[in-house]
Amino acid sequence: MAELAGVSSRTVSNVVNGYANVTERTRARVQQAVDQLGYRPNVLARNLASGRSGQIAVVVPYLDTPYFSELLQGIIRAARVQGYNVLIDQTDGDPEHERMLINHGHSRLLFDGVIFSPLGLPQDALADRDPGLPLVVLGERVSDGRFDHVGIDDVAASRQATEHLLDLGRTRLAAIGDQPYATGECAQLRTQGFREAHERRGLTVHEDLIVRSPRFTRPDGAQAMAHLLDRDNPPDAVFCYSDLLALGAIHTLIARGLRVPEDVAVIGYDDIEDGRYSNPAITTISPDKEMIANTAVKRLLLRIGSTTPPPGLELRAPHQLIVRESTAGS
Repeated sequence: MAELAGVSSRTVSNVVNGYANVTERTRARVQQAVDQLGYRPNVLARNLASGRSGQIAVVVPYLDTPYFSELLQGIIRAARVQGYNVLIDQTDGDPEHERMLINHGHSRLLFDGVIFSPLGLPQDALADRDPGLPLVVLGERVSDGRFDHVGIDDVAASRQATEHLLDLGRTRLAAIGDQPYATGECAQLRTQGFREAHERRGLTVHEDLIVRSPRFTRPDGAQAMAHLLDRDNPPDAVFCYSDLLALGAIHTLIARGLRVPEDVAVIGYDDIEDGRYSNPAITTISPDKEMIANTAVKRLLLRIGSTTPPPGLELRAPHQLIVRESTAGS
């Protein structure tokens, strides 16, 4: 290529790598040779020479959860615009696997930083990690000042969802999805919002109608709804902590011959595509997944490119209540 362009190999390197100390005339000659030969630079080799891989890792609990798959699409798009590839890992909520991924710099040649949605690790475990690993955390884990945390205000969103059901005149509200244990911060924040909505109106929470759920899945929602319907005084409205739980709950309600929302109003969380096309379509809390993805990538690349890591930030994306048939009717 250097011979075809009539320049030195170093000049070719300077042009390919975008260095400024080349005249426009020389740059044009080299670019013509590049196009003529169909040359493509070895990006991996170039990145490794600079101490970077050109890849980021995204670590989530479950790939079969629509919320995470939709969020991943946004992260991949945002990273691609910046010239980065994305490696994806599923942890299944295994705390040892999650700990391994953020400790000891074991994969520094594989990826330059991690966007991490932990499930198995408690909050304090995030402090015990490789301090040199650029890290952005999603979900409900507050930053310790050494990483960025990107999410929505789960308490406010859950309070809004509950207030919507109360505004409909419903009086016996159930909640499906509580997880009162160390790694259940997400569910606990949603339960807090559920309680606050009642307290603000001077209403008593029906404690027996708050149902725990090991995961936010369709089967868990169906089972929890069956449990609620078998009670002497079943609910007339249900706040589900995910759209998948809501889909399962609606399945049970219809199987029992009940109407949604006439007999029982149902609201979900996450605004996944399945919920928009279910019958009835699900009223939901819609987080701005595109902003979460873009913000996470932007902050991670800032950390990767900084010789002195910036202080960790708490970054909130907006959310909105989207009213559909499962509460408003057709």
